[in-house]
Amino acid sequence: MLIEERLRAVFAGAGAEGVLHAVDIDGPGEAGYGADEPVVVASVFKVLLVLEFARQSAAGQLDPRERVRVTSEHRLGGWGTGGCLDDVELSLRDLAHFAMAVSDNTAADLLMERVGTDTVAMLAKELGLENTRIVGGPRQVLESMLEEVGARDEREFAAVFPTLSAAEVRGLGVYDPARTNASTPREMTRLLRMVWRDEAGPPEACAQVRELMGRQVFRHRLAAGFGDGVRVAAKTGTLPGLHNEVGVAEYPDGGRYAVAVFARTPGLLANRTETDVAIGAAARTAVDLLRGLEPEHLP
Repeated sequence: MLIEERLRAVFAGAGAEGVLHAVDIDGPGEAGYGADEPVVVASVFKVLLVLEFARQSAAGQLDPRERVRVTSEHRLGGWGTGGCLDDVELSLRDLAHFAMAVSDNTAADLLMERVGTDTVAMLAKELGLENTRIVGGPRQVLESMLEEVGARDEREFAAVFPTLSAAEVRGLGVYDPARTNASTPREMTRLLRMVWRDEAGPPEACAQVRELMGRQVFRHRLAAGFGDGVRVAAKTGTLPGLHNEVGVAEYPDGGRYAVAVFARTPGLLANRTETDVAIGAAARTAVDLLRGLEPEHLP
């Protein structure tokens, strides 16, 4: 109970609530609270997407060098190819790179179209992630939001969204684990543990996911809680008021720890420094406990 109180205090200090699960990848240790609570994963789903892509590549079911042209009709906005002003062409494996490195929604959408939404959903079940649901990629999520607020396109949605109350926004399907891509903190650490132990597919597929997660450019959540000597490979997930990250912290002494953190804030900001710092602090607190240390990040 003490660790639960400590973790709650870390989030409360940032004006947020959160749930967390951490596991020792090579041992039986685990820590956290709310580990089985259903949570909206947002872009964290891209870990499963890229894993399915890597598995299909390893099996020879697709050519990772296959070229894809990204045009204006594909763009969903945001980072990476979604922000390009002109058409670009790249390979499937580069789509996977952008989906992980900068959470490129356009790249993820095109990759999902190629590997199959149903296949990604079936992968979750194959890996024993019974409480993980995949209903679609970024485009399906966006289209559901447009439909619910009665917007005909993204421009109209951008005009309508600021007029919605917090209650109206949180009533949208993308905030309901029963209606959108969702999982639990425990199942996300289970997934990461299997990837890091080469149990989620062929070793080359798992290695590709680990390598791509290590390329993520965002260092403001999990990575911020650990020192420079700790390698953190991770994937963020964000919606206004929802701040998520899952990842693995690897220590110089060989210790490896999978962590999944899902935080909620009363306000609907997509970027909130205090919450991001709390995510890193809570993750470090849990990992310190697993390592038999007195946690440093305490109130």
